[in-house]
Parts: sequence; structure tokens; C-alpha cells
Amino acid sequence: MDEMKKLVAKEALKFVEDGMVVGLGTGSTTAHFIRLLGKLVMEEELEIYGIPTSYQAKFLAIESGIPVVSLDEVDAIDIAVDGADEVDPNLNLIKGRGAALTMEKIIDYRAGTFIVLVDESKLVDYLGQKMPVPIEVIPSAWRVIAEEIEVFNATAELRMGIKKDGPIVTDNGNFILDAKFERIEDPLDMEIELNNIPGVVENGIFADIADVVLVGTKEGVKKMER
Repeated sequence: MDEMKKLVAKEALKFVEDGMVVGLGTGSTTAHFIRLLGKLVMEEELEIYGIPTSYQAKFLAIESGIPVVSLDEVDAIDIAVDGADEVDPNLNLIKGRGAALTMEKIIDYRAGTFIVLVDESKLVDYLGQKMPVPIEVIPSAWRVIAEEIEVFNATAELRMGIKKDGPIVTDNGNFILDAKFERIEDPLDMEIELNNIPGVVENGIFADIADVVLVGTKEGVKKMER
């Protein structure tokens, strides 16, 4: 599985050109990409700037030698490279297992080209088939939001920390609800509906946003385009 992640990370480098501003995603697959991009920047002496989607991505970018800038320091983002937890046949995504979904969506949405890196286990027939939808919420409202999500025939649980007591806290200081749906028939509509709930900051459905999905398989890298 790790070799598949490295394969797609290497393939994503082909989209990078000198002078680009690159959105840097969060997670194990994009971590490979960030390290490879840093190596490319150093060896080729490229002028590349990275906009990280999380503290994890920021620290790794700095460690890898990639100059880091913030969203308000650039006029445009040329490409964004990120992972996903599920990808349906129409390239709709579920993201957010790393609890960085809000900044991921802000950056990925604004990129000229959004490239998604996954292994073949992330391909599904429909969103919600394997994974819950992460929803970032205002901490004081998590319980009432969890109850309201039941309207959509879903159950939501507060994500708890593994190596800490209490709930996971995002980089923005919020909580994460993981909402399990039986099936998401219309991802774009559900994305909008969830974000209309007062107290929801953002949700992990990324509908109609991915341009290219690079899939690592045992045979090599498969390219899917919108």
C-alpha cells in the first residue's frame, strides 16, 4: 500500500512547473509528495512556493526545504495536491480523516488544477460506502448538530482522541463529528445541506471539485479526469 502511495506522489510531480504556487495537502500520501517536491526544489533549484493545509503539511514542507506562504500572500494557487478517503465514479470525494478538511477545501477549491492522490482501495461505487463524512463544528454546538444530522438518515459521533483524553481538536480549535450515511445519492446537494446547519464550519464532501485523480494500483498509476 505504501508503495502505491509513493507511485502516485511521484506521478504528481509531473504537474509541477517552475514558478508555481502549490497547495500542499494533509495525510500519508501527500506527505510522500511533499518530501519528493522538496527534493525536486533543491536539486533543480526551482522557485516553488507551498501553501499548506495543516500544521502537519507546514512543518513537513519547511523540513523538506519548500518555501511556505499563506493564502493572503499570493494572487493565485496553480495546483493543489491532496489525498482523499473515498472517490466515486464522478470524482466526488470524502476527505477529512486528518481533521484538516476546512483549510483543504479552501485551498483545493481555489487551485487552478486540483490533483487527488489515492490508492485503489479508496475507489467506491458511491460516497459513504466505506467512510463517514467528517464535519467540523463549533465545539459548543456539537451535540445539537449531531441530533440535527439524524434528519438525513445518518448517525454522527464525536471523534475522540487516540493519544489524548477527550475529543480531537482541529487546527481551527473546533471539534469533528463523523457522520455515517447509508448512501449519499447527491453529493453536491448533501454538501450544501450540511453546511447550512448553524454551527457547522465545513464538511468533508468535496463535490465537483477534483480535476485529476491519480490512483495507485498493483499495475501502476491509473489517471482519472473529470
